[in-house]
Amino acid sequence: MDVTPDGQAGPSSGERLRETVAHLPQQVRDELTRRLRRSRRALRKEDVQVVEPPLLRRAVGASALGNCMEWFDFGVYSYLAATIGKVFFPGASPGAQVISSFATFAAAFVVRPLGGLFFGPLGDRLGRQKVLATTMIMMAAGTFAIGLIPSYGTIGIAAPVLLLLARMVQGFSTGGEYGGATTFVAEYSPDRRRGFLSSWLDFGTFVGYALGSALVTALNFLLSDGQMLSWGWRIPFLIAGPLGVIGLYMRLRLEESPAFQQQLDEHEKSLAQKSAGSEFRTIVKKHWAALLICMGIVLLYNVTNYMVTGYLPTYQTETLHRSSSSADLLVLLGMVWIVLLITFIGRLSDHVGRRPVYAVAAAAMIVLAVPAFLLLRMDGTWPPIAGVLILSTLLACFAAPSAATLPALFPTAVRYAAMGIGFNFAVAAFGGTTPLVTAALVNATGDDLMPAYYLMLAGVIGLVTVKFLPESAQVPLHGSQPMVGSEEEQRELLSTSEELYRATRGTR
Repeated sequence: MDVTPDGQAGPSSGERLRETVAHLPQQVRDELTRRLRRSRRALRKEDVQVVEPPLLRRAVGASALGNCMEWFDFGVYSYLAATIGKVFFPGASPGAQVISSFATFAAAFVVRPLGGLFFGPLGDRLGRQKVLATTMIMMAAGTFAIGLIPSYGTIGIAAPVLLLLARMVQGFSTGGEYGGATTFVAEYSPDRRRGFLSSWLDFGTFVGYALGSALVTALNFLLSDGQMLSWGWRIPFLIAGPLGVIGLYMRLRLEESPAFQQQLDEHEKSLAQKSAGSEFRTIVKKHWAALLICMGIVLLYNVTNYMVTGYLPTYQTETLHRSSSSADLLVLLGMVWIVLLITFIGRLSDHVGRRPVYAVAAAAMIVLAVPAFLLLRMDGTWPPIAGVLILSTLLACFAAPSAATLPALFPTAVRYAAMGIGFNFAVAAFGGTTPLVTAALVNATGDDLMPAYYLMLAGVIGLVTVKFLPESAQVPLHGSQPMVGSEEEQRELLSTSEELYRATRGTR
């Protein structure tokens, strides 16, 4: 117990310390205490970055809309996989057509790590905004080109070869897209709301998927099978041209993130003498644990993602023998459900933490994957809807915190490059191959529950990963200043820092 100036007994220094930090989440207390001990002083005004609301809205909105356009382009292929198989591989059996189409789909993921290795270091050296504008136009060009490729019946073997090349352009550009977009939004977001604001990026992703699904569904309703095979399938790909121009315009109007600007001079000096190869070796050597955690989270998210968005439409038409219209409608319903949920789950992750959201959803997937696919197999309307909604809810839980969680694993100076490595290698190895592997397993075994078993395995890996995942909710990004959304939040943080600093000194 301490004595106040008027001679009255007051709270002890330890009691004052507990009162000061009682309202703060544990991870925020720990991070603030570490920074105070490292600097040996309370935070000052220049130590806390205030993000101007108009810039924040523009950064989040443009990134989400650009991501929507990019993933509309990338996602359309999965909705048209069965049709594309018939157009470009007409001599194969129906099962082989599907596998060939998904093999071409997976080929884009083979080059994604190369795109990440190329664009990631560029994003750390030249800036996030410039690289994101480049990936936008490359994706649009690759998608537009698919809509122009003649069929196998017209130019023979050259048709699938050109399709493969166009898909590889898509994959190369996407290798720099998600890591850059998540880095950009995370670096712009105030610490307290990073989960909510970053979830808008994946909101854009699933809006893009939903728009692609809606367009394909409408075409299947309006056109005959012959018309779809002849020219109808090209329409969604050709739309990519004007969408790419719009997305490019929006991204060129963005300003660099505060975190990148803060460390730009120092970062340029540190990388001036380094090659891309040496930077890659440095990242792997110094951040190998964070890379493994990143890959585990990405595996959990993207196996579920490509199971629902990439494989489920074809699973229903080729394995369950439903019409393409009903299959597309069912997946579209799931996408709309994810869009409705995702920002709420992102906000929830700001309050309860990222780790609990991942852990509960991973455990639920282990338990619910088989029941969800049993419901999908049933006749009628409501059981398949229930199965899709279960899988979509789990996917929303994995997607919502990811754009805030993954960039927080790495320091600002190498964040884009490290994300490019960890994210794209995991997606290439596990995410993009999910439709191909599951289609092959179902075809080889005849067991249409194979997709559920695959999801269960991803859930187990996800649970193990979450055990090692550091909690990043409300905590400043590694190597960055604390970020707040207003001057009032800045004053509150400075006041808390001063009180905590005094209380900490009083306990010595």
